[in-house]
Order: sequence, then C-alpha cells, then structure tokens
Amino acid sequence: MTTTARVSPVDLARTLRDVVAQEASESEQLRTLAPPIVDAMWHSGLMTALNPAAAGGLEPSLAEMIEMWIEMGWQDGSFGWIGIANLPSSFAAATYLPDEGFAEVFGGDADRVTLGGQFAPNGQGIVTEGGYRLTGSWNFGSGTGHSAYIAAGFIPMEDGEMRWIREGEPELMVAVIPRDEVTFTDGWHVQGLKGTGSFDYNVADLFVPSSRTFRLFTREPRRGASAAGRMGMMPVTAAGHAAWALGVAKSMLDDVEELAATKFRMSDMASLASRPTFQKNLAHHVAAWRAARLLVLDAFGTAEAAVDAGAELTPRLRADMRVAAVYATDVARAAAEWAHLAAGTTSIREGSRLERGFRDIYTGTQHAFISEKVAIDAAQVWLGVIDDHFSL
Repeated sequence: MTTTARVSPVDLARTLRDVVAQEASESEQLRTLAPPIVDAMWHSGLMTALNPAAAGGLEPSLAEMIEMWIEMGWQDGSFGWIGIANLPSSFAAATYLPDEGFAEVFGGDADRVTLGGQFAPNGQGIVTEGGYRLTGSWNFGSGTGHSAYIAAGFIPMEDGEMRWIREGEPELMVAVIPRDEVTFTDGWHVQGLKGTGSFDYNVADLFVPSSRTFRLFTREPRRGASAAGRMGMMPVTAAGHAAWALGVAKSMLDDVEELAATKFRMSDMASLASRPTFQKNLAHHVAAWRAARLLVLDAFGTAEAAVDAGAELTPRLRADMRVAAVYATDVARAAAEWAHLAAGTTSIREGSRLERGFRDIYTGTQHAFISEKVAIDAAQVWLGVIDDHFSL
C-alpha cells in the first residue's frame, strides 16, 4: 500500500511563481486576476487549500496559512490579496454553512467553487419564511472578478429591529449568493492591488435561504477538524492581513538588496551597497521584519495551541492576535517605504516589482481590519477597560 505525502500550502504557492511573474502586469491591465493564474491555482490545489477536507481542502494550521500568504504576497501583491480574500471566504462557507447550503454550493462541481466579496454587514436582511429578503450595496468585493459565489455581510431585521446574540453583540450574518443573482457596478479604479477584481456590487430584495447563510462571528464549525474552524473568521482574516503585508514588504526588501550592488546614484561613484547608511537601514528593516514575522507566528500559534488543547479562545488571546497583525502591518509598511526610497528612480518605473509593491502595500494597509482602532480595542482588553469586544 502506498500513501501520497501531503503537500504544504506554501509549497503549492511556490509552484505558481513563474505564471504569477509572467501574468502580474496582465492582471493589472484586466483589473482582475489573469485567467492563467486562476487556472494554475485550481490545477495546483491552492484555491481549495484552506477548505475542510469535505470540500477538498488540506485543513492547514495557522502557521502553514501564514507562510503560504507570505509567499503569495512576495510573488505579487494582487496575487497575495486573492489569497487572503478568496481562500478564507471559501474556507468559511465550507466550514460554517448548514448541511443543505453546503450541499448546494459544494456538492456539485466542488473543485471550482470560488467565493469572493465582502463580509462587512452593509446589507439588511428582512427575516421571512425560510430565509431573508436581502438588500444592500458592498464596496471592494475582493476576488469577485472570478468568483462563482459572492459573499455579502448583512444585519438581520425582524419586525423592524436588529437581532441580538447577547447584550452588546448584534447578530451579523453572511449570505452566499450565486454570481448571476448579483448586480456589479465595478468601481475598481485604484492606486494599487489593481489585479484583484475588487468590484462593487449590490442586490435588492433578493431572497436568500437560511441554508446559504452563517453567522459572521461563529466559532462552531460544521465541518473540518482543524483549530482554525473553532477560532472563527476574525483570527484567520487577521493572520491573512499580517502575512500579506509581510510578504509584499519582503519582496521589496529582497529586491532592493539585489539592486544594491549595481545601483549608482547620479554624481556618486559609490554603489548603494557600499553606503554605511544603506547597510544600517537594511539591517534594521530586515531585523524588524523577522521580529514581526515571529511575533505573528507566536501570537497565532499560542492561540491555536490553546484551542487545540480544548481551552477557550479568550478575549486576551484574540486581542494578542489582532495586535500582532496591526504591528506586523506597521513594520511592513515602514520597510516598504524605506526600500522604495533607497531604490531611487528604479522604484518609480512602471512595471517593476518595487513600484508595484509600493502601490500595493499603501493600498492594502488602508484596510480597516488592521487600523489603529483595532489596536485600541485590544489594548482596552489588556488594560481591563473592557472585558471583551465582539469584533476582535
């Protein structure tokens, strides 16, 4: 009897290096991920890697996810962003949908079920028999350019009132909608992450059965044995944002280090690599990057180990993960800014990885998920100012 060795998600991602490099500019022109990259993600198994086994996935650990996302962000910012948009979205639907909805979405051509969109509750769902009448508009629906299903976060409304899980915690839901039931209005004309197909979309009075909805903050998986399913979407999403920023920053640090031996500035006979200030700053930012990566792995790994051991995912563990993600993003942004400046005019030429990486990181780090508000909420948990914050 022979057994097939399990391939890690980061190794799957590495197999796409050539096609991503070849198609990165085309993705920007198309404003959505180029078809050869999408096809390669399916062919390699990368597109379903995060899913529970019942939906063709590997059920990776958070550490494996983080290393995969760093690799994807290093290859290209838009490709990496698809990694933290489509893959966790499909993971969530496959993990948390009720059985009927799972069978509908994943029971047919399961190897081609892609989910993109926005989980933020920008819609309202009027409670009706068997489901909701959903109306709403969503911006920045990352990965919707090639998604068969579209995610749409919403607030359930019953008798004109919001529903509450408990005091201070509203019930927030996510709908999974077939693509042909959604109206797209595009809107994706931006500075960076141009190749992500993050289109705006809306629905009006659309019936969505309860079987194709799940709670945004649920930590009760219906499928899968990994701890990630019992940790919920917030830690997985936070790990993705941190790893993506680290990946893009690493690409810029690597590229400016490679450039340094041959880079001479006008009227200066010394190469960039020979300058003490460059040497000192390179050492600083590489060390800071390494420290941020280790912090992320430690915070998420500690929480994952606790959940694996049957312990509660406490507010402090959740706060630790969110702070690590914000910190890693700040470190990555600073490293990218320095690399851009150090590279001089090389980094302003359209089409170079340095130029694209700079645009991408200053676009991706505008996301509210890794904003200072998140760090403030987490610090308040540490300080005992609040006991918990449901969105952490």
